[in-house]
Amino acid sequence: MARLDAMATFVRVAEAGSLSAAARLIPTSLTSVSRQIAALEDRLGTPLLIRTTRRLALTDDGRLFYDRAKAILGEIDEIEQTLLSGRTEPSGRLHVCAPVLMGEVLLSPLLPGFLQRYPAVAVDLLLVDRPVNLIEENIHVAVRVGRLPDSQLLARKLSEIHMVVCASPKYLARRGVPQTPNDLCQHDCLAFSAVPGVTDWHFQLPSGRKSVRITGRLWINSLNALATAAKEDAGIVRVPSWQVADDIAAGRLKRILTAYERPPTPVHALFQPAKLASTKIRVFVDYLVEQLAGQKPMNRSAGKARSPK
Repeated sequence: MARLDAMATFVRVAEAGSLSAAARLIPTSLTSVSRQIAALEDRLGTPLLIRTTRRLALTDDGRLFYDRAKAILGEIDEIEQTLLSGRTEPSGRLHVCAPVLMGEVLLSPLLPGFLQRYPAVAVDLLLVDRPVNLIEENIHVAVRVGRLPDSQLLARKLSEIHMVVCASPKYLARRGVPQTPNDLCQHDCLAFSAVPGVTDWHFQLPSGRKSVRITGRLWINSLNALATAAKEDAGIVRVPSWQVADDIAAGRLKRILTAYERPPTPVHALFQPAKLASTKIRVFVDYLVEQLAGQKPMNRSAGKARSPK
């Protein structure tokens, strides 16, 4: 208990910015706060705080300890609330992150059903197109597209995504249908990338993977905006199949270069092993598997939790 008390005191100090402010908030004496922080640093063998001219700041080790301690204390609070209230169903606040487009198109529409099924759970969904550190940013579940790096996180495969190349029938009638990836250099391509400039589209040939450099007449850092531009006859776009499935079925877009499409890319849910026992995480990942496995624009494929290799 003394260790948890010291951890909670450190978190309060880090958030308050000073020992005296933390002492007032707890509330306790300044001497008690100073003693707990000193004992904590002595046990860990590293300084956690440094003094600046105006306030305390975290060292690198202090930032790491703060992120982990805050997450641990949050889990303890949720467990206590569950036991005190006598609830057995999943409860608490769930922090989830996902790429922007996938979050907008696929995940967001699923959340009302999840909240209705589990009324004691609240969800925070962070949509970002950047790597997220689950521990440092206190994320319970991260949805990732593509090959997973080595890590201590657990992963559950949700589905797979196909990248497809398409354009409007009017554009293809005006400019012709490219027969090979090399033909794209003669067309107006709609480019997506993190920063303006050239980008590469990847294709599959019998001899292996082929990359084609796309300069493009139009660059937008939004796949939704590019798909809209393609429907307005602006050029050729390469997007996830589920994003344009309805437009292809309705004839607003036509899929091309199908013989050169790359194999599907896996989609996983990542979560921390230490949080595996959390009921709210397990039911959320199970819900994603259930819902996304039935999505026609994605391949049906789901598996058991494993460690990324």
